[in-house]
Amino acid sequence: MYRSNSNSQGGFRNFSGRGQSRPAFGGRPSRPSFGGPRRPRFSQTKMNPSLFIKKATEIVTIEEQTTIHSFEDFGLNPSLLENIKAKNFTKPTQIQDQAIESIMDGRDLLGIADTGTGKTAAFAIPLINSILENPNQQILIMAPTRELAMQIKQDIRSFTPGLRVYLALAIGGSFLREQIMDIRRGPHFIVGTPGRIKDLGERRVINFSKITTLVLDEVDRMLDMGFIADIKSIVDQTPKDRQTLFFSATIDRKIEGLIGSFLRDPVSISLKNMNPSIHVEQDVVRVPRHLKEEKLHEMMSKPEFKKVLVFGATQRIVEQLSTSLSQKGFKAQSLHGGKPQNKRTQVIRAYRENIFNILIATDVAARGLDISDISHVINYDQPNNFDDYTHRIGRTGRGDAKGYALTFVEG
Repeated sequence: MYRSNSNSQGGFRNFSGRGQSRPAFGGRPSRPSFGGPRRPRFSQTKMNPSLFIKKATEIVTIEEQTTIHSFEDFGLNPSLLENIKAKNFTKPTQIQDQAIESIMDGRDLLGIADTGTGKTAAFAIPLINSILENPNQQILIMAPTRELAMQIKQDIRSFTPGLRVYLALAIGGSFLREQIMDIRRGPHFIVGTPGRIKDLGERRVINFSKITTLVLDEVDRMLDMGFIADIKSIVDQTPKDRQTLFFSATIDRKIEGLIGSFLRDPVSISLKNMNPSIHVEQDVVRVPRHLKEEKLHEMMSKPEFKKVLVFGATQRIVEQLSTSLSQKGFKAQSLHGGKPQNKRTQVIRAYRENIFNILIATDVAARGLDISDISHVINYDQPNNFDDYTHRIGRTGRGDAKGYALTFVEG
């Protein structure tokens, strides 16, 4: 186990009053969500290979992070507290430490934090507690991808064994009739993607006027994917006195405009100094283009590559690599947006349960795939930008584990 001398505290908090009512949603209209992200399939300019080389720092365990509270300090429902302990949560992460109390107090919250910092539990725990205190609430959680929405639902459910807390999923690519039936039963949590949530609102399945708390996770990614019009439509239909929790990995002018529209005098937490890839050993593999596939096969034969996530640029490349690895006797499967949602769900479940150990994927797996024991991330094709690179390699080195990220570079 490695140890770190890092002393990053992160965060700043605003404890002034809630202020006045929200202004109406503003800003210029964006392109519609059905267009999807307008990103090139391949990098237009190659990233500097030096960006892919970095030594892992010594690991800071959760127990060593500087925090103020224990979970017992928050006054949580005893049954919920028992479930937290059953998950072996020994103490809060930094974002949980700073966010839980404010969310329990009903405050709006702005969290600037990367994946892997424990933010899902940071909002799940206090919101579950709120439901236990007052079941006549409905919480809407929006995420940019189906995979992330499913992961959030799974994470919330892991805290609720034996509790009367009900959830429903609202994502595209899945059986619409089942989702409608689940939501009409009146769940406490609806977790989904903006497009499907907006559609279910138009079908009068979701009544946005009954939403008491709105959570927007990975807002920067939702804007990148062109969901701003759907988000605007949904937010405008929710009550002005709702509680709003807003999480993003980055802040730019577009997001700053949304903060003023969505949030009322929020508690602000920034953990950007907590690099989610700090425990990832990063390096390059120099290989001629025509030998890349052969090199990948060679690497997968080595025993240290125990559980691997390989990123390819296109669905065609992903399928090709999955097929060639399988033909060589490796346990490999593919994941990309061209697969039906039920198949994508099956693949992720089988990968999590170690039925196979090599997953070849497009960037659909770069966010929302929370699997703790991935040993290596391999960028078979380079990402389009450094932000995408960060999210890719953040799939390894989770929690207290060390991870490895290798990027193929022509040479």
